[in-house]
Amino acid sequence: MADPHESRPTPLGIYDRPSEGRISSIEVIALALSGLWLLGAVIFFLVLDPAPEAPESGIASLRFVMTALAIFMPVAMIWVAATAAKSSRVMREESRRLQAAIDAIRQSYIAQSQGRGASIDNTVAKKLDEIAAAQKKTETALAMFHSTREATVRPVLPAPVGSARAEEQVDLPLGTSAEDMAPPLKRADLIRALNFPETTEDTEGFTALRKALKDRQARGLIQASQDILTLLSQDGIYMDDLRPDMARPEIWRRFAEGERGRTIAALGGVHDRSSLALAAGRMRQDPIFRDTAHHFLRKFDTMFTEFAAHADDTEISELADTRTARAFMLLGRVAGTFD
Repeated sequence: MADPHESRPTPLGIYDRPSEGRISSIEVIALALSGLWLLGAVIFFLVLDPAPEAPESGIASLRFVMTALAIFMPVAMIWVAATAAKSSRVMREESRRLQAAIDAIRQSYIAQSQGRGASIDNTVAKKLDEIAAAQKKTETALAMFHSTREATVRPVLPAPVGSARAEEQVDLPLGTSAEDMAPPLKRADLIRALNFPETTEDTEGFTALRKALKDRQARGLIQASQDILTLLSQDGIYMDDLRPDMARPEIWRRFAEGERGRTIAALGGVHDRSSLALAAGRMRQDPIFRDTAHHFLRKFDTMFTEFAAHADDTEISELADTRTARAFMLLGRVAGTFD
């Protein structure tokens, strides 16, 4: 019994040779009809039709033309019909060969997909494990940082009444947290954190991210940026794939000063049509995506207004080249911020 899984020869399709020779039955029939007609014409004009007695020259010329038409016109019509039939047959043959080629490509694709399915699954699983390990490493580092921070904070005991120490003690308002006492976040660290770590070995990126997460305002923007970047990645939209046109720093300063519309249209430098179409469709159809996008745009607006007040042009350009800023350019165009 033959093995049902035994590989069969793949048809060559459009690369196969024609199954028939150069002379087909159509040409044979056309030749036969042409020969019969010419033979009949010869018999009629030379045997059955007697020659006229001394016709005039004009009538003789006209008769010659009519005779030639009567003889060769049917032959020409026969070959026109034969040519049309042969062209139709060639078209059917080419269609059959093309269909065979398509079937061969489909079978080859299915075979390759089945053969490589296991390896692709292993690769995807490996990538997911790497991402999970990186996330776990980040969470562990942040947990260690917060535990160290809490260990260094000690409660301040009240000094005895009437002593010099009590007079020098500065009272803090009630509700003051460690975040309020922390030094302000450096702009360089904020820029690096908004771009997120490149790889699991990017210690500088993780250090800047930990510092930014200590700042209340920066932490809110980073969380909003992470949420929207995750939603965009579900549609295959990644900020590293975008190549936006970078706006001048003065355009960004106009945005920070509250200008909207066409005066800051240069900020919408993302021109990737597929990314814009996917984001716009998701904005219309997915309320969770829409709310997350608007929340991110508000957070970025608030942060950049304060950032631009103290940053120079170089720092503004560096921030505009981060992944968070690219997401703002993309979603700003979709939301109509630059219209």
